[in-house]
Amino acid sequence: MDAAPIDPINPTDATGVSNAPESTGVTGAPDATGITDAAGATDVTGVSNATGVNNMAGVSDATGVRRKGMSDEAGACLRYLRRIGAERPVVPDAEALRRLHLSHLRAVPFENLSIHLGEEIVLAEGPLLEKIVGARRGGFCYELNGAFAVLLRALGYEVALLSARVFGPDGIGIPYDHLALRVQTPTGPWLADVGFGRHSHYPLLLDSREDQADPGGVFRIEETTEGDLDVLRVGVPQYRVEQRPRTLADFEVGCWWNCTSPRSHFTRSLVCSRLTGTGRVTLSGRTLLITGADGAREERELGGAEVLPAYRSHFGITLDREPVVTPFTGNEEKR
Repeated sequence: MDAAPIDPINPTDATGVSNAPESTGVTGAPDATGITDAAGATDVTGVSNATGVNNMAGVSDATGVRRKGMSDEAGACLRYLRRIGAERPVVPDAEALRRLHLSHLRAVPFENLSIHLGEEIVLAEGPLLEKIVGARRGGFCYELNGAFAVLLRALGYEVALLSARVFGPDGIGIPYDHLALRVQTPTGPWLADVGFGRHSHYPLLLDSREDQADPGGVFRIEETTEGDLDVLRVGVPQYRVEQRPRTLADFEVGCWWNCTSPRSHFTRSLVCSRLTGTGRVTLSGRTLLITGADGAREERELGGAEVLPAYRSHFGITLDREPVVTPFTGNEEKR
């Protein structure tokens, strides 16, 4: 697994040949692994669907069914690492975590397209990996950090899912508004977050209360009187983290609210955004914004025929139709 780094947006296999089907016109489309899920269908990630029969852990689940062993675990890891253009770390330490974190942000976009395409979001390891690795899509916090946690655990890290409430113009958000990760390394615990859009490029040292300089800004973690942790960027609170470990299932209500409520900004807007080596590229509806490291901005409105090619070229996402925001009528149940 010590292959040369792969372009995560336009990957090629070891021969240097793109692995995308010619009919898609996009490189990096998934290939089938021959692993069958619990429904009898073959998936593309080497992991199972929401039942969790097969995943990267190589252990038995609650049903007593043996999950796939180390060869499948290694294959699933390899596919994920190829997805983000990263090599398998020799040891699961803080430096390797920094590299994986940055690679993930540069390869896998933060996006809420599923909400506006009518796609179900399932908070289980198998569906998350199938979407992000197999279908080469992105997602929002529950999906991105949920899948990243699976990869990190398979690489030997101790990972806990943490619930957070996001600060906004109207105050602090709902419980389970955000999912972040606590990752233990030999040099201490780190707050990893590849699912918050514009945020830190690297993990933040969780037990430090000093300023932490990052290409994304100066961050600080402050402890509240209740024992929670506030994450600040350039002095502005971003979200409040509870330190109690959670499970993916705990976030289902928060995910549902963010996918359905008229008060959720995810239901009222479209976003697809990815960190780049020189800045960031974002497609909000039909507005394409490219920012450079020096703060230079290039913004323009796309024509209808340009939208799907933009998703392909900037994010590696192939769609068969343009996602659009459906306005609420005003008669929806108040939440």
